[in-house]
Amino acid sequence: MSPLVSVIIPYYKKREYIKTSLTSVINQSHKKLEIIIIYDDSNKQDLKLLDNIILKDKRVKILINSKNIGVAKSRNRAMKICKGEYIAFIDADDIWNKKKIELQIGYMIKKNIMISHTNYQIINNNFIKSSKRVARNFFTIRDLISSCDIGLSTAIISKKILNKVKFPPLKTKEDFVFWLMHLKSGNKIYAFNKNLTFWRKTDNSLSSNFIQKMLDGYKVYKNYMNFGIIKSLIYLFILSINYLFKQLK
Repeated sequence: MSPLVSVIIPYYKKREYIKTSLTSVINQSHKKLEIIIIYDDSNKQDLKLLDNIILKDKRVKILINSKNIGVAKSRNRAMKICKGEYIAFIDADDIWNKKKIELQIGYMIKKNIMISHTNYQIINNNFIKSSKRVARNFFTIRDLISSCDIGLSTAIISKKILNKVKFPPLKTKEDFVFWLMHLKSGNKIYAFNKNLTFWRKTDNSLSSNFIQKMLDGYKVYKNYMNFGIIKSLIYLFILSINYLFKQLK
């Protein structure tokens, strides 16, 4: 029997991209979806835009935050009410292949996998392709600790293992901590070697802010992995080198 999949989409000032992104979710070949949009903008003008895209699709729910709380807390809020057996994440400027959910869920069920992620293609504002990221397996913290190599918009997780793991209140790297905590709990993360997601790199995105990423990277090691100051700085250096290396690909 086809499982219900909950899709979580935080929304904050993505007017240029949300139609393409949300349409790629609505048009999935796997139709048994619960789509939760967390509207995280104090300016409510884009709600009408979202309503026009949804066109009364009963699978879509919009949660409106009373104030801007950030993507981490927004995702946590949505996870509390998810009804799906599996939870998928997508940012409001990324795009899915039409068969993304169908193929990935089929793979997870066949292999009895609780967490999976896929390859993804990086694109710019004009949909011009650049580099590609290839997914790999992560079975221990050591496998992931030096570089955040999981595209959140490619990931699907079984609701069974969510437990108390939440996204921490960081501006960036919140997903890095999320996956590290799952690995710490013994949950393995498997790669599905398919190109099923387009990840959009925008000039003004938080993920493109190098300084913010370094500040949050330090917090990953010092505050969440409980490393000492020196060890945290060493890992931060390695993380930054790996980040720069990826930008050159």
